[in-house]
Amino acid sequence: MKKILIAEDNDKIAMLEKDYLEINGYSVDIVQDGNLVVKKVLEGFYDLLILDIMLPNNDGYEICREIRNKIDIPILMVTAKNESIDKIRGLGLGADDYISKPFDPLELVARVNSHINRYNRFKNLVTSRTMTPEESITIGDIKIMTQNWKVLKKGEELKLSNREFEILRFLAENPNLVFSKEQIFLKIWGCEYTSDNSTVTVHINRIREKIEDDSSNPKLIETIWGAGYRLNLK
Repeated sequence: MKKILIAEDNDKIAMLEKDYLEINGYSVDIVQDGNLVVKKVLEGFYDLLILDIMLPNNDGYEICREIRNKIDIPILMVTAKNESIDKIRGLGLGADDYISKPFDPLELVARVNSHINRYNRFKNLVTSRTMTPEESITIGDIKIMTQNWKVLKKGEELKLSNREFEILRFLAENPNLVFSKEQIFLKIWGCEYTSDNSTVTVHINRIREKIEDDSSNPKLIETIWGAGYRLNLK
Protein backbone atom coordinates (compact mmCIF):
# COMPACT_ATOMS: atom_id res chain seq x y z
CA MET A 1 0.00 0.00 0.00
CA LYS A 2 1.35 3.41 -0.99
CA LYS A 3 1.94 5.90 1.82
CA ILE A 4 1.03 9.59 1.70
CA LEU A 5 2.06 12.26 4.18
CA ILE A 6 -0.26 15.27 4.50
CA ALA A 7 1.33 18.39 6.00
CA GLU A 8 -1.71 20.51 6.84
CA ASP A 9 -2.69 22.35 10.03
CA ASN A 10 -6.38 22.75 9.19
CA ASP A 11 -8.09 19.73 10.73
CA LYS A 12 -11.09 19.75 8.40
CA ILE A 13 -9.00 19.98 5.23
CA ALA A 14 -6.52 17.38 6.44
CA MET A 15 -9.26 14.89 7.33
CA LEU A 16 -11.06 15.50 4.03
CA GLU A 17 -7.84 14.77 2.12
CA LYS A 18 -7.14 11.74 4.30
CA ASP A 19 -10.64 10.28 3.84
CA TYR A 20 -10.59 10.56 0.05
CA LEU A 21 -7.10 9.15 -0.24
CA GLU A 22 -7.83 6.22 2.08
CA ILE A 23 -10.99 5.42 0.11
CA ASN A 24 -8.72 5.16 -2.92
CA GLY A 25 -6.40 2.68 -1.26
CA TYR A 26 -3.67 4.85 0.25
CA SER A 27 -2.19 4.75 3.75
CA VAL A 28 -2.19 8.32 5.07
CA ASP A 29 -0.47 10.15 7.93
CA ILE A 30 -1.00 13.78 8.95
CA VAL A 31 1.53 16.21 10.41
CA GLN A 32 0.52 19.73 11.49
CA ASP A 33 3.75 21.25 12.78
CA GLY A 34 6.03 22.62 10.08
CA ASN A 35 9.12 21.76 12.10
CA LEU A 36 8.25 18.05 12.05
CA VAL A 37 7.60 17.58 8.33
CA VAL A 38 11.15 16.95 7.12
CA LYS A 39 11.89 14.51 9.95
CA LYS A 40 8.64 12.66 9.24
CA VAL A 41 9.38 12.43 5.50
CA LEU A 42 12.90 11.11 6.05
CA GLU A 43 11.79 8.49 8.56
CA GLY A 44 8.48 7.40 7.08
CA PHE A 45 9.33 6.06 3.60
CA TYR A 46 6.47 7.97 2.00
CA ASP A 47 5.55 7.81 -1.68
CA LEU A 48 4.27 11.40 -1.89
CA LEU A 49 4.01 14.54 0.22
CA ILE A 50 1.00 16.87 0.15
CA LEU A 51 2.47 20.08 1.51
CA ASP A 52 0.48 23.13 2.58
CA ILE A 53 2.38 26.39 2.15
CA MET A 54 1.11 27.99 5.37
CA LEU A 55 2.18 25.83 8.32
CA PRO A 56 2.99 26.83 11.89
CA ASN A 57 6.69 27.13 12.83
CA ASN A 58 8.01 26.54 9.30
CA ASP A 59 6.52 27.46 5.94
CA GLY A 60 6.04 25.10 3.02
CA TYR A 61 8.61 26.84 0.86
CA GLU A 62 11.46 26.20 3.28
CA ILE A 63 10.25 22.65 3.91
CA CYS A 64 10.19 21.96 0.17
CA ARG A 65 13.73 23.30 -0.19
CA GLU A 66 14.99 21.12 2.67
CA ILE A 67 13.36 17.95 1.37
CA ARG A 68 14.62 18.47 -2.17
CA ASN A 69 18.18 18.68 -0.81
CA LYS A 70 17.78 15.34 0.96
CA ILE A 71 15.37 13.06 -0.89
CA ASP A 72 13.50 12.82 -4.17
CA ILE A 73 9.79 12.13 -3.73
CA PRO A 74 6.83 13.77 -5.47
CA ILE A 75 5.74 16.96 -3.70
CA LEU A 76 2.26 18.39 -4.30
CA MET A 77 1.99 21.86 -2.80
CA VAL A 78 -1.36 23.16 -1.56
CA THR A 79 -1.95 26.88 -1.28
CA ALA A 80 -4.83 29.13 -0.28
CA LYS A 81 -3.28 31.80 -2.44
CA ASN A 82 -4.07 32.03 -6.13
CA GLU A 83 -1.25 34.33 -7.17
CA SER A 84 1.06 33.07 -9.90
CA ILE A 85 4.12 34.25 -7.96
CA ASP A 86 3.30 31.87 -5.09
CA LYS A 87 2.92 28.93 -7.45
CA ILE A 88 6.09 29.84 -9.34
CA ARG A 89 8.05 30.09 -6.10
CA GLY A 90 6.90 26.63 -5.00
CA LEU A 91 7.74 25.06 -8.35
CA GLY A 92 11.06 26.86 -8.37
CA LEU A 93 11.99 25.26 -5.07
CA GLY A 94 11.34 21.80 -6.44
CA ALA A 95 7.64 21.07 -6.01
CA ASP A 96 6.29 18.78 -8.72
CA ASP A 97 2.86 20.37 -8.84
CA TYR A 98 0.43 22.58 -6.93
CA ILE A 99 -3.27 22.79 -6.25
CA SER A 100 -5.13 25.83 -4.94
CA LYS A 101 -7.75 25.89 -2.19
CA PRO A 102 -10.64 25.34 -2.43
CA PHE A 103 -10.13 22.24 -4.54
CA ASP A 104 -12.16 19.25 -5.64
CA PRO A 105 -11.01 16.23 -3.56
CA LEU A 106 -11.38 14.04 -6.64
CA GLU A 107 -8.91 16.27 -8.49
CA LEU A 108 -6.49 15.92 -5.59
CA VAL A 109 -6.76 12.13 -5.80
CA ALA A 110 -6.25 12.25 -9.57
CA ARG A 111 -3.08 14.31 -9.17
CA VAL A 112 -1.75 12.04 -6.45
CA ASN A 113 -2.42 8.98 -8.63
CA SER A 114 -0.71 10.61 -11.60
CA HIS A 115 2.45 11.59 -9.71
CA ILE A 116 2.85 8.28 -7.90
CA ASN A 117 2.23 6.20 -11.04
CA ARG A 118 4.69 8.22 -13.06
CA TYR A 119 7.31 8.20 -10.31
CA ASN A 120 7.00 4.43 -10.01
CA ARG A 121 7.50 4.09 -13.75
CA PHE A 122 10.66 6.18 -13.39
CA LYS A 123 12.02 3.91 -10.66
CA ASN A 124 11.13 0.70 -12.51
CA LEU A 125 12.75 2.04 -15.65
CA VAL A 126 15.95 2.87 -13.81
CA THR A 127 16.05 -0.56 -12.15
CA SER A 128 15.43 -2.43 -15.39
CA ARG A 129 18.15 -0.52 -17.20
CA THR A 130 20.99 -0.76 -14.71
CA MET A 131 22.38 -3.86 -16.43
CA THR A 132 22.01 -2.61 -20.00
CA PRO A 133 24.78 -0.87 -21.97
CA GLU A 134 25.00 2.82 -21.25
CA GLU A 135 23.34 5.12 -23.75
CA SER A 136 24.03 8.83 -23.70
CA ILE A 137 23.45 12.09 -25.52
CA THR A 138 26.25 14.66 -25.52
CA ILE A 139 25.56 18.36 -26.00
CA GLY A 140 28.70 20.43 -25.56
CA ASP A 141 29.97 19.70 -22.06
CA ILE A 142 26.66 18.12 -21.03
CA LYS A 143 26.28 14.33 -21.08
CA ILE A 144 22.79 12.89 -20.61
CA MET A 145 22.96 9.22 -19.60
CA THR A 146 19.53 8.11 -20.74
CA GLN A 147 19.75 4.59 -19.31
CA ASN A 148 20.98 5.55 -15.85
CA TRP A 149 19.05 8.83 -15.47
CA LYS A 150 22.15 10.89 -14.81
CA VAL A 151 23.32 14.20 -16.21
CA LEU A 152 26.98 15.22 -16.17
CA LYS A 153 28.46 18.65 -16.81
CA LYS A 154 32.21 18.61 -17.38
CA GLY A 155 32.25 15.21 -15.72
CA GLU A 156 30.44 16.35 -12.58
CA GLU A 157 27.00 14.91 -11.88
CA LEU A 158 24.14 17.39 -11.71
CA LYS A 159 21.18 16.90 -9.40
CA LEU A 160 17.98 16.97 -11.43
CA SER A 161 14.51 15.97 -10.31
CA ASN A 162 12.71 13.27 -12.29
CA ARG A 163 10.57 15.90 -14.04
CA GLU A 164 13.60 17.97 -14.95
CA PHE A 165 15.43 14.94 -16.28
CA GLU A 166 12.46 13.86 -18.39
CA ILE A 167 12.08 17.31 -19.92
CA LEU A 168 15.78 17.54 -20.70
CA ARG A 169 15.89 14.04 -22.17
CA PHE A 170 12.78 14.68 -24.26
CA LEU A 171 14.24 17.85 -25.74
CA ALA A 172 17.65 16.22 -26.26
CA GLU A 173 16.10 13.26 -28.06
CA ASN A 174 14.33 15.72 -30.36
CA PRO A 175 17.01 18.36 -30.98
CA ASN A 176 16.44 21.52 -33.01
CA LEU A 177 12.68 21.04 -32.88
CA VAL A 178 10.37 23.54 -31.21
CA PHE A 179 7.86 22.28 -28.64
CA SER A 180 5.14 24.39 -27.09
CA LYS A 181 4.59 24.46 -23.35
CA GLU A 182 1.38 22.52 -23.87
CA GLN A 183 3.19 19.80 -25.84
CA ILE A 184 5.88 19.48 -23.16
CA PHE A 185 3.30 19.35 -20.39
CA LEU A 186 1.29 16.68 -22.18
CA LYS A 187 4.42 14.59 -22.81
CA ILE A 188 5.90 14.84 -19.32
CA TRP A 189 2.90 15.19 -17.01
CA GLY A 190 0.37 13.31 -19.10
CA CYS A 191 -3.22 14.24 -19.80
CA GLU A 192 -4.82 13.33 -16.49
CA TYR A 193 -5.31 17.01 -15.67
CA THR A 194 -4.32 20.45 -16.89
CA SER A 195 -2.04 23.12 -15.49
CA ASP A 196 -1.08 26.65 -16.41
CA ASN A 197 2.00 27.54 -18.39
CA SER A 198 4.08 28.44 -15.35
CA THR A 199 4.60 24.75 -14.52
CA VAL A 200 6.66 24.10 -17.64
CA THR A 201 8.32 27.54 -17.55
CA VAL A 202 9.63 27.08 -14.03
CA HIS A 203 10.96 23.59 -14.73
CA ILE A 204 12.75 24.83 -17.85
CA ASN A 205 14.30 27.64 -15.82
CA ARG A 206 15.50 25.19 -13.17
CA ILE A 207 17.11 23.01 -15.85
CA ARG A 208 18.84 26.06 -17.33
CA GLU A 209 20.24 27.03 -13.94
CA LYS A 210 21.92 23.63 -13.79
CA ILE A 211 23.14 23.03 -17.34
CA GLU A 212 23.75 26.48 -18.85
CA ASP A 213 26.98 28.43 -18.35
CA ASP A 214 24.84 31.57 -18.05
CA SER A 215 21.18 30.80 -17.31
CA SER A 216 20.21 34.43 -17.99
CA ASN A 217 21.52 34.00 -21.54
CA PRO A 218 20.75 30.35 -22.37
CA LYS A 219 22.41 28.76 -25.37
CA LEU A 220 21.35 25.12 -25.03
CA ILE A 221 17.62 25.45 -24.34
CA GLU A 222 16.36 28.39 -26.35
CA THR A 223 13.03 30.18 -25.94
CA ILE A 224 11.27 30.66 -29.25
CA TRP A 225 8.92 33.49 -28.43
CA GLY A 226 5.29 32.73 -29.19
CA ALA A 227 6.13 29.10 -30.00
CA GLY A 228 7.89 27.30 -27.14
CA TYR A 229 11.34 25.84 -26.46
CA ARG A 230 14.08 24.25 -28.56
CA LEU A 231 17.22 22.38 -27.56
CA ASN A 232 20.03 23.42 -29.86
CA LEU A 233 22.28 20.67 -31.12
CA LYS A 234 24.70 21.67 -33.87
